[in-house]
Amino acid sequence: MVKKYVYSFEEGDWKNKKLLGGKGSSLAQMTQLGLPVPPGFTITTEACRDFYAPRREEMEKLVKELERNPPPSVRDEIIKRIWEIIDSLDLPEGLMEQVKEYMKKLEEKTGKEFGSAENPLLVSVRSGAAVSMPGMMDTVLNLGLNDETVRGLAKLSNNEWFAYDAYRRFLQMFGRIVLGIDEKLFDEVFEKYDKEFRKEVESKYPE
Repeated sequence: MVKKYVYSFEEGDWKNKKLLGGKGSSLAQMTQLGLPVPPGFTITTEACRDFYAPRREEMEKLVKELERNPPPSVRDEIIKRIWEIIDSLDLPEGLMEQVKEYMKKLEEKTGKEFGSAENPLLVSVRSGAAVSMPGMMDTVLNLGLNDETVRGLAKLSNNEWFAYDAYRRFLQMFGRIVLGIDEKLFDEVFEKYDKEFRKEVESKYPE
């Protein structure tokens, strides 16, 4: 039998912080109290444990090495090995099927469609844990934006600048957090175009 890894805010047991994490249990509690919380779902901490299970001992050893604050060159090599382990692992059986099922439910609740160029559903992905870890948890906002859906967002919001700025921020967050791309690369590109834009504006509208 496939383990249940996903719970909507309406069905999650908010008292079970160990399973839902701090954010997940709080969102479930507020939803079930009738407070105005945007619809969503939580992937359980068990999904994370089951994902790492095949190579947990290796991961724990590498993390302990990082905690010793090694020299930068050694630290970078350890991080590289950690990413190699993560890339070698498979998601727990049934997890993605459950995520897709709950994404469909989100579409029904919001009246939007994930990937739609006309009325796109955008979601925020927030990491969490059973214990509070200030500053340690990552967030990716506006998952669902791409070259097509950003046009739909611009049309719906009637604000093209807002839509493309949100898209830029999404690419930067996804690249840094999910793909491990150095944030400086994004900053360099942004600064380059920012300078070019300012020069163009100054030439058209001199003081």
